[in-house]
Amino acid sequence: MTRPGHNILTAAEGANTPTHSRRRPKVDAIILAAGQSKRMGGRNKLLQTLHGTPVVRHIVEAVLTSRARQVIAVTGHESGAVVAALAGLDVTFAHNPDFADGLSRSLACGIDAVANDTDGALVCLGDMPQIQSAHVDQLIAAFSPKDGRSICVPVHAGRRGNPVLWAADFFSDLRATEGDTGARHLIARYADLVSEVEVWSDAIFTDVDTPEALRRLRRTD
Repeated sequence: MTRPGHNILTAAEGANTPTHSRRRPKVDAIILAAGQSKRMGGRNKLLQTLHGTPVVRHIVEAVLTSRARQVIAVTGHESGAVVAALAGLDVTFAHNPDFADGLSRSLACGIDAVANDTDGALVCLGDMPQIQSAHVDQLIAAFSPKDGRSICVPVHAGRRGNPVLWAADFFSDLRATEGDTGARHLIARYADLVSEVEVWSDAIFTDVDTPEALRRLRRTD
């Protein structure tokens, strides 16, 4: 369902919408991979395997094959093991020593690591292994700050999910977030600049927060 004050784009509409200069936007991707996995029963959810591959590696590989220019993995808890899980991939690592203070500190760390000339940053959660490069490319295709599409949010069946693509104009706001809730309040604050991008699957909701979520994903994936 489209919310008042928002526009919603299908994949085709996003891909065919001209930008001001027709230049492909420079988008860097941030993978948040620093959390303590407090609901996982003492295990690091990012290091659990799905089809023989660590959960965090699934989303990193997907983003690497997308139109995103650079992939930045923010590490913190068990950083050495997370780095090892991503061995051989073209990833830039940014370590967050304050990972215990919540997701907001990792978000700020990732924003600080993006290139100076970037047009936007795609913020991804490291525990979403079903995200595909096509989902990322749909968001990038829809992204056009000069046309008012400065925050691109994926939607499926009327629900919003992750990852979210933010224009560089919001980096100061993203750095200033606090706690463990991310930047949802900013989406509400800047509602008139949000574009909802329709995707074809519930991958944008599927994360691995608990042992049961992982078992369920292993059974159905």
